[in-house]
Amino acid sequence: MSISMNIAASLPLLARERGDQVAMHYPGRDGGYGSALSYAELDARSDAIAAGLVRHGIGRGVRTVVMVRPGPEFFLLMFALFKCGAVPVLVDPGIDRRALKQCLDEARPQAFIGIALAHLARLALGWARSARTLVTVGPRLGWGGTTLARIEAAGQDAGPQQAPTDGEDVAAILFTSGSTGVPKGVVYRHRHFVAQLDMLREAFAIEPGGVDLPTFPPFALFDPALGLTSVIPDMDPTRPARANPLKLHAAIERFGVTQLFGSPALMRVLAEFGRPLPTVKRVTSAGAPVPPEVVARMLELLPEDARFWTPYGATECLPVAVIEGRELLTLRGRTEEGAGTCVGRPVAPNEVRIIGISDEPFPQWNDALLVSPGQIGEITVAGPSVTDSYFHREAATAAGKISEALVPPHADGAGGASRIVHRMGDLGYVDAEGRLWFCGRKSQRVVVDADTTLCTEQLEPVFNTHPEVARSALVGVGPAGAQVPVLCVELRPGTDAAQWRRIEAELRQLADGRVHTAKVRRFLHHPRPFPVDIRHNAKIGRETLAAWAASQMS
Repeated sequence: MSISMNIAASLPLLARERGDQVAMHYPGRDGGYGSALSYAELDARSDAIAAGLVRHGIGRGVRTVVMVRPGPEFFLLMFALFKCGAVPVLVDPGIDRRALKQCLDEARPQAFIGIALAHLARLALGWARSARTLVTVGPRLGWGGTTLARIEAAGQDAGPQQAPTDGEDVAAILFTSGSTGVPKGVVYRHRHFVAQLDMLREAFAIEPGGVDLPTFPPFALFDPALGLTSVIPDMDPTRPARANPLKLHAAIERFGVTQLFGSPALMRVLAEFGRPLPTVKRVTSAGAPVPPEVVARMLELLPEDARFWTPYGATECLPVAVIEGRELLTLRGRTEEGAGTCVGRPVAPNEVRIIGISDEPFPQWNDALLVSPGQIGEITVAGPSVTDSYFHREAATAAGKISEALVPPHADGAGGASRIVHRMGDLGYVDAEGRLWFCGRKSQRVVVDADTTLCTEQLEPVFNTHPEVARSALVGVGPAGAQVPVLCVELRPGTDAAQWRRIEAELRQLADGRVHTAKVRRFLHHPRPFPVDIRHNAKIGRETLAAWAASQMS
């Protein structure tokens, strides 16, 4: 075994090399940034917590739910759990209560670490009944076992901690956002996290010493391993669309932030606020396609030598591909004509291939699955960050993973080598220049008949060019294979809804100008903002809109 195969293994080295460097600035209860953790403090305190957790029964392999607000305790806990070889289980707390309970039941956790409110919900709603070891972060109100403060005190003099994990050991269970169904628990092994670090470092030329504003907390876990200083934003991470731009700018200016990560919804907040970002050299935005007007505005606000990256990936494998904002804008015309959204070139050493559209599982890879060059199909990826399975979701694993033999076994059955190919559940194609284009989720495609399948990202950008349309969503109404394509439309704020008939007529004219959009004959004005995912506030809830559209047409 090698103790280096662990995302926390680089922390002691950084503590020795740059112990005084701030690892994390975080806001206090008054919203000010009077508190910070250095690399030396992050390493030493996470060692103490790791030792205390082990003494309390949370050690190697113990699945542990973590429901703690973003802040120093969250990051100290996560690194402590990695150090002691435990398996943190992360679920978005804002998802539907029934789905959240199902996720926690599936994870079968043996321990539960959370704030007092999380423990109260655990008792009241029956969450994580399998958890026997309980820890409360903050004041304990009688139902949450011991406290994190006591855990840390118990391990205070234990010294450096590092469980002998190797690449195949399970490192974490991270649940998907559930934007197209009940969230699934993705099994991360330590080798997946280490591969992600290497790929992110190379893809974005990240060097130690930068200052990062990660508005999605799990991404901040990479910062210490990359030698960056994190500035934890004063915002609700489950509502990036409602982030206060004044607070974001105050943090950026105070600490000289050089890079930031945010969902397309958060990018829109900054773009519409319109204040320049002179210190920021690198921006990454993921979770859904970033609207071209947002990319263009952000590039105007950034220094000339800054880069605006839009990586493509998923909880199951990240990053898959990446494109810089300036190249994306050169392709804007093709997107608005129905080509889809370009997500760039694969990040080395990923191998991206397109297979035929099917909802059936494929246990073994076969080159016969591949479509012709340039043809739309399902995107697949193989690479070092591709995860192997979903936890206790065998059917989902079978539907989403393909085993590919790399070296055939010997005649006696010994030897051989294989890898996992992940089916992204996204439709797309690779163009003649080797760029990957995203056309929409496979589950959200609209199958009109045997000869006509419509993809959301090929139709919606065409209609979104209308000056009074904020965004649109293609949905299918009716039985599978014979669906009626319907375009749901959200109008821009301030647009008079009484003008809908005129707008609808103009959208019909847009549709008639192209073969694929001409298939859309029903247009519905959605009177409220579209439902979006809880994680990024960017993925449109088309399943919810499809049910609404069906009710409007009945």
